[in-house]
Amino acid sequence: MRIFKGIDDLGEFKNSVVTIGTFDGLHLGHQKILTRLNDRAKEISGESILFTFYPHPRMVVFPENHNLKLLQTIDEKVDSLDDFGLDNLIIYPFTKEFSRLTAFEFVRDILVEKLKVKTLVIGYDHQFGRNREGDLAFLKETAKIFDFVVEEISAEEVQEVNVSSTKIRKSLQNGDIERANEFLGRKFLCTGNVFEGLKLGRKMGFPTLNISIKNEHKILPKDGVYAVQVRMKGELIDGMMNIGQNPTVSKENTIAKKIEIHLFDFNQDVYGEDVTILFHKFIRNEKTFSNLEALKSQLIQDEILVRQFFNSAIL
Repeated sequence: MRIFKGIDDLGEFKNSVVTIGTFDGLHLGHQKILTRLNDRAKEISGESILFTFYPHPRMVVFPENHNLKLLQTIDEKVDSLDDFGLDNLIIYPFTKEFSRLTAFEFVRDILVEKLKVKTLVIGYDHQFGRNREGDLAFLKETAKIFDFVVEEISAEEVQEVNVSSTKIRKSLQNGDIERANEFLGRKFLCTGNVFEGLKLGRKMGFPTLNISIKNEHKILPKDGVYAVQVRMKGELIDGMMNIGQNPTVSKENTIAKKIEIHLFDFNQDVYGEDVTILFHKFIRNEKTFSNLEALKSQLIQDEILVRQFFNSAIL
């Protein structure tokens, strides 16, 4: 997959088959669009192109909205798309100036002039351009002018998978990881970096990796304990994770979430390492214990449950 940051120096595309959108999460609905995109490109011996944006348009158009939470960071999105067989990914820098572009200007100046579009594949009820004026009716009329084909994924096909980014966010907020994974068609994940903590878990026999998530707009699931796997240094390691405030040992009351992972049968110094966390199952809510012994007793029970899950699960 070739990756372009913007539309300068694109070179020439052969029989471009294009789709447009943020594609946050790359869920099953998005995957239907991309499958059709790739299929159409093969049929006309062309190239598939996904035109997406960074930062997310809402972050630019509504900068005062600090509640925006994304299912994927841009790096996570690129990694997911790389596995999907796309020929080209264009990540366009979304600005206020760009947001003022009319739908006609976008089609003329970018789709036609820059991408040489032959077929445009769009999802059901897709709209774009200033005031979201670029709907299906507009595109069909404009396609006659510039001689390209518009293909819409039907409502029936989209509703067949019954999924949306909003449904996935709600599932994560409820701790329903298994439902979120079902919608995504893969495990929900986040990426971060290991930093040195207070080592209190080590004293209890449960050494943990403290993880910092760098992107403040990345959504995290409901506070609690989870069965997770960590991808690090080419390995995939089972473990259990607590996300929240760690109230038993921490007196801080901050908005920021604390992420601590105890990896099973693992004893290495990995400070500074980048990791990918794959979420499998919600185990229990976070709670406050009367003392460290009570916390340790619960952690022992948590580990038993999580190990049993991984021993019996089809991953």
